[in-house]
Amino acid sequence: MSIGVAWARRQPLAALVAVLCLAWAASAPAGNQQYEPMSVSVRSALAASIAESAQSEPRFLSPVDKADWLVAMSGALPARWKPTSRQRVEFLLAVRYEAQRAGLDPHLVLGLIEVESNFRRYAVSGAGARGYMQVMPFWTGLLGDADPGKLFSMRANLRYGCTILRHYLDLERGDLYRALGRYNGSLGSPEYPSAVLGAWRKWESRAPATRFSSSGAGGGG
Repeated sequence: MSIGVAWARRQPLAALVAVLCLAWAASAPAGNQQYEPMSVSVRSALAASIAESAQSEPRFLSPVDKADWLVAMSGALPARWKPTSRQRVEFLLAVRYEAQRAGLDPHLVLGLIEVESNFRRYAVSGAGARGYMQVMPFWTGLLGDADPGKLFSMRANLRYGCTILRHYLDLERGDLYRALGRYNGSLGSPEYPSAVLGAWRKWESRAPATRFSSSGAGGGG
């Protein structure tokens, strides 16, 4: 991540923290999506999806279902990178929202993040992919405002990552194995899709059975 001199002078401590985070995360093993030409209509649709305003809450069947899910998932996040309850809840709600918005299973997205970055916000791969979902910087030029720095923003990184995975899933007509290979830039090799699918099953197994509140209140599936 390139930090401007003026910004660094104004915020030397923040700059130092960012640099140290990036240095620590430089060995992220995954994330090397390849640029592939796409039609104008597809590119426009993806750009519109990226630009759409984010909502605050994902869907749960009930308040009880929400509480149970957050407790179960929160306990499995690495405390080193998500040390506080507030950080864990904020992250999990964002993952669930962005996954649902893209038509993806939130547990699949959690599994992908675990394999890609092990939940490190400032992870950087050898190929230059960034953030939780290891998004390559060229995507911000294709679909956004060409500011790769935003890929270290939690919400932006999750929005890009989920949108890109959805794109590859559509491109492969629902074949998740091949879509994951494209996402990682390793189409044809079994290691990455197998790792993500294994992590997905692990996160899915942690999910509590759905319960309803006594009032029967719900928020959609």
